[in-house]
Amino acid sequence: MLPDRAFFDRLADAARKETLPRFRVGADVVNKEAAGFDPVTEGDRAAEAAIRAIIEEHFPGHGILGEEHGSVGLDREYVWVIDPIDGTRAFISGVPVWGTLIGLYRNGEAVMGLVDQPFTGERYFADGEVSRYAGPDGSKVLSTRSCESLADAIMFTTSPHLFTESRKTRFEAVQDKVRLFRYGVDCYAYALLAAGHIDLVVECGLKPYDVGGLIPVIEQAGGIITAWDGGPAEMGGEIIAAGSRKVYDEAMALLRA
Repeated sequence: MLPDRAFFDRLADAARKETLPRFRVGADVVNKEAAGFDPVTEGDRAAEAAIRAIIEEHFPGHGILGEEHGSVGLDREYVWVIDPIDGTRAFISGVPVWGTLIGLYRNGEAVMGLVDQPFTGERYFADGEVSRYAGPDGSKVLSTRSCESLADAIMFTTSPHLFTESRKTRFEAVQDKVRLFRYGVDCYAYALLAAGHIDLVVECGLKPYDVGGLIPVIEQAGGIITAWDGGPAEMGGEIIAAGSRKVYDEAMALLRA
């Protein structure tokens, strides 16, 4: 049996109790990468632990893939994919575009997902059929917008500096065609796409927990999200998300070149 919305809300609420009190208060930061900067905070670790404890209590037969506390049971039918704070750099900078991502995979396919931004009070949830929003604007069913061409599209990416070598060339080919491009909003960009505010997100170097909670929210709002080669997005890598088929096809023609 699949969990219901109330269960996902419970997970998000548990994470919120760990993340929000640590936001904009000078969180302790540990660098996970010796050759660069890959930050993690106590909020990341505590939020994931809180989510995992509830899942393990109510769905002990499910697997869990988490960013901070490892993975268990990845060969099981159902696997939870958790990113307790997607956008830790934004979190430690006081910018409210980070979020908690919780996805549920069935046989490797993302079927349910949630994006929660505690500071703005926004929650995006995909129940297996439709995506819904709850927040300051009330509650509504989400729908991507029908953008007719790449030339009319608004595109986001976390940072253009993440693209290297041929990926940089292909990304810039897409960027050169869009009407407007913006940087640096992490998972919030995908939420904006699902809500019909923007048209395209292009990223690279993502992990499964970076996209697991996002895939159902986008697809069940009518959007498309895949790898650059057209394959599934569930395992991360180079990712494209689009609100319309026309924008997706035009962007993919450049990314595959």
